[in-house]
Amino acid sequence: MIGTITQVAWPLIADFSCASAADCPRSSNQGWRYFLYAMGGLMLLLFMLRFFVFHMYESPKYLMGRGRDAQAVEVVHRVAAYNGRTSTLTLEMLQDVETRLGKGVVPGKTAFDTSAKAAMLRKMRTFAGSHVKGLFVTKKLAYSTTLLIIVWALIGLAFPLYNGFVTFFLATRGADFGDGSVYITYRNQVILSVIGVPGALLAGWMVELPYMGRKGTLAISTIITGVFLFASTTSRTSNALLGWNCGFTFTSNVMYGVLYAVSPELFPTKDRGTGNAIVASANRVFGIM
Repeated sequence: MIGTITQVAWPLIADFSCASAADCPRSSNQGWRYFLYAMGGLMLLLFMLRFFVFHMYESPKYLMGRGRDAQAVEVVHRVAAYNGRTSTLTLEMLQDVETRLGKGVVPGKTAFDTSAKAAMLRKMRTFAGSHVKGLFVTKKLAYSTTLLIIVWALIGLAFPLYNGFVTFFLATRGADFGDGSVYITYRNQVILSVIGVPGALLAGWMVELPYMGRKGTLAISTIITGVFLFASTTSRTSNALLGWNCGFTFTSNVMYGVLYAVSPELFPTKDRGTGNAIVASANRVFGIM
């Protein structure tokens, strides 16, 4: 998505922006407006396609949570038919399960509350501390969870630091980046975005290799990414830095492709959402730092 945005921004902002802030009338600074028009038009087109061309059914889980079991069964049958399959689910099956679990309408018992307020209260119970405790219930699991939090926190700290200060760091050591125009900036960003795509595809292929798997792919790609990062500090020209960043972007996308897939799997299933939220929060908080 970022690559698409950059590719749209490159010709518009680069070709229709002021060369200098000192002399910048509106007629010479239309690039960012054209960019917003283009992205807004694209989003509107996608919305129209989604709304009028592709019919999306309501979630059966939501319908069952609101007590609309008959509609849930109907949706399941329609989705199955769309995929060339036949579903054997019936309304009687759902009612039988509700009765056996004590949630159905049976003599002497209260009917299951399907109001919006009751649904919200049930959802709020998921924020209990038990899901956090479940991530540290054993020594091995606590060690794994702690490592994941540290890894994602350090990624959140290092990534913006590198991208934000590497050029300043190199400039203090005599690097001459020459043309720092808007055109060159967006051109380089498009190149880096395109370079990253095959990295993610390579990750999907490497994890299936014998004796390599996810651990081997993650270890190798992380080490090579570190090598490219250190090598980029030797850059003294814009093209040299771009070359090292191409290598860094490619291998880091291999690393991220595996890391994003592996991280949730290391948490217990019932506590996976909480674990993902904690490591993501650590990543964002350290990114702000």
